[in-house]
Amino acid sequence: MGQEIALAHFDDGDFSLFHHKLGQETQLLERLLKQRACSKREPVAGFEIEAWLVDKRMRPAPINSHFLATLNDPLASAELAKFNIELNSHPVPLSGNGLSLAHQTLQTTWEKARRHAESMASDLIMIGILPTLLQRDLCLQNMSDLNRYRVLNEQILHSRGQPIHIDIKGTEHLKFDHHDVMLEAATTSFQIHIQLPLKIAHHFYNASLIASAPMVALCANAPFFLGKELWHESRIPIFEQAIETGGYRSAAHGPLRRVSFGSDYTRHSIIECFQENFEHFPVLLPVTQDTAPEAFAHLRLHNGTVWRWNRPLIGFDDDGTPHIRVEHRTPAAGPTIIDAIANAAFYYGLAWNLCTEIMAKGLSISFAQAKDNFYQSARFGLDGNIIWFNGTKQNLPALCVNELLPRAAAGLAALGVNGADCRQYLDIIRQRLANKQNGSQWQRQYMQNHHHQFTAMTRHYLNYQKNGRPVGEWGA
Repeated sequence: MGQEIALAHFDDGDFSLFHHKLGQETQLLERLLKQRACSKREPVAGFEIEAWLVDKRMRPAPINSHFLATLNDPLASAELAKFNIELNSHPVPLSGNGLSLAHQTLQTTWEKARRHAESMASDLIMIGILPTLLQRDLCLQNMSDLNRYRVLNEQILHSRGQPIHIDIKGTEHLKFDHHDVMLEAATTSFQIHIQLPLKIAHHFYNASLIASAPMVALCANAPFFLGKELWHESRIPIFEQAIETGGYRSAAHGPLRRVSFGSDYTRHSIIECFQENFEHFPVLLPVTQDTAPEAFAHLRLHNGTVWRWNRPLIGFDDDGTPHIRVEHRTPAAGPTIIDAIANAAFYYGLAWNLCTEIMAKGLSISFAQAKDNFYQSARFGLDGNIIWFNGTKQNLPALCVNELLPRAAAGLAALGVNGADCRQYLDIIRQRLANKQNGSQWQRQYMQNHHHQFTAMTRHYLNYQKNGRPVGEWGA
């Protein structure tokens, strides 16, 4: 979905031709996977941060076009809303000092972008949902001026045949209708990528599904939306309802949703996800390209319009060999760069450890239970409980301390991450758990002390973010 498209209007022939090319590429990918003709490189890490541009009143600043043009950084790009941007990282080997190297380069990219925002009398803030956001900000006038977003809006609304309906029950209840896809812009994330050797890709995907529950709880940073306190990680239900379209069996209310936890584990191969994309999800952006099937141009574009919280991706090594990546989309943006890298370290280590166990012993928890754990964790965060491998209810913080942090440390060691990096980043998670304070808990506590002071809270949050200390150390 990051690529721009040349056309804004399409006819039935465009959809048919795209679908034909998509089928060809899906079949080709299946053959390549069966032949094991994909990259065998050891794991490689990468990241994307979505962020908000705000003015001095802490309100959304719809200036991303001018900001990006004058920043002139290939690692920075537009997002759906004019007040959002995305910052990317260069991939690094997931071994040795790769995590600390990624930390340094991501911090440098972030500081450059933040200083540039300040030069424009604005600020840059990474937070799951901007607390000062109003519904009127989520309008088509604030949509980034790119064809792909206009077409996406038209196609999703056409497939639904009715307004987008938001109905979220959390600490408070929020219910309203909206008439475009701009609600998606309310949710910003820290997306963690890992390139994998083909032989373990589908096992790692399954491990990522299981790891999603503790990840979404540990990284929760979006408790408020439009003045209401909802879930600890309200991004999850908002994004799912903002683009609520299903598969072919009913465009608006099909059994499979375009934004979802997924439909099952992959049982034999990662191709199962791409086959499901082809068989169940209508084409939204039918931009046909004059490229060889081996470029997977249509498959990659279509895959970008199916937003699993763990999403398999196809990319290419420098020599053109196709590779498999998993994009883990559950963490909210922020609160700081060091928190984000700590989140990534915990995810990489835990998922690698779980993957190794799955390959040796099989799956220890049903897909239905992993899915329920995820939504329970998104709703209740560090206050939540989940059902773990032994079938008993586990308090999430206690489970993380007693079992998951040791698993993450073992996984990072198995990947070859040096001990200093492992200790530094997992200690940040350990401190967060000891103080029971992630971004969501900090925001909720602040609002208990300062009722409805959303502007003051956002400014206070931004000051802590600029200081760079992990959220587990933040005061009230």
